[in-house]
Amino acid sequence: MRPVEELLTIQDLHVSFHQDGKVLQAVRGLDLSVRKGEVHSLVGESGSGKTVTSKSVMGLIDIPPGEIGKGSIRFSGREVIGMGPRELRAMRGKEIGMIFQEPARYLNPAYKVGEQIRESVSMHLGLNRGDALERAYEYLALVGLGQDQRILNSYPHELSGGMKQRAMIAMAIACNPKLLIADEPTTALDVTLQLQILKLLISLQRKLSMTVLFISHDLGVVREISDTVSVIYAGRIVERASKEELFSRPLHPYTTLLLLSKPEPEKRGKDLPTIPGRVPDPEHVPPGCAFHTRCPLAEEICGREVPELKQYGEDHWAACFFAGKKQIKEDG
Repeated sequence: MRPVEELLTIQDLHVSFHQDGKVLQAVRGLDLSVRKGEVHSLVGESGSGKTVTSKSVMGLIDIPPGEIGKGSIRFSGREVIGMGPRELRAMRGKEIGMIFQEPARYLNPAYKVGEQIRESVSMHLGLNRGDALERAYEYLALVGLGQDQRILNSYPHELSGGMKQRAMIAMAIACNPKLLIADEPTTALDVTLQLQILKLLISLQRKLSMTVLFISHDLGVVREISDTVSVIYAGRIVERASKEELFSRPLHPYTTLLLLSKPEPEKRGKDLPTIPGRVPDPEHVPPGCAFHTRCPLAEEICGREVPELKQYGEDHWAACFFAGKKQIKEDG
């Protein structure tokens, strides 16, 4: 049976950034719940608010210029918004681990990889230097980098891109966190390495019984790894369902268009449909449904009112006035 206990619950989250007298609305009333033990994917185009959402969970939004206007982020029964710096530092790494898009930016070039993992383990688990280094070696081995002491004693610049990403994963899971946030972890890698990293994440999730929030714009990857999928557009969730339900019966026009524009072997030689326009600038989000300016099904109400995220069938939610009533066909 699917897990029902919610480990992470986000309600009505609003995050904005103040820049040169402008207010950029990055997240606008986002609702998201992640069940314990599942792989929950958050998918959408660049600029939809995926990374801002993950950084809000980690307490990594710089305030100012960032501002959490209202909302709630509850992790393991505790409210994250309003936590002090000490509480946040204790939570990061130990209870929530994070894999960033570009590991080279987050691995300190001045310290050996083993030392960086050791420092995190010592701080969160209270292990002495020797035991912490042994744990660092153990987790480097777990991600496929521990055949000898070389990686433990290497600086980040001495590692390939795939090895850096594996080292980042080792660092993120070394304290056995309850939740692992993987923010576009395969974006900078070639196709072969992407597949290796995905297989590794799936294996680790099962082996360590972790809950994973997987952030991506790649529906092929999402289909491979997910239990549940939430689709985000302009800072709001527009659809949420099980992987099987979402890919077989999408209800929101944005989800449908994303799926239609996904390359498939059977579409080889054909022109892929595209979504006209682009994700709106956070400073100028359209009124009503933010997608209505790009939506082929939009009617007058869509530009006037914001549709609620409503339930359609078991555990399938969508924010569209025409969910289940009007459909986009592949031929337009």
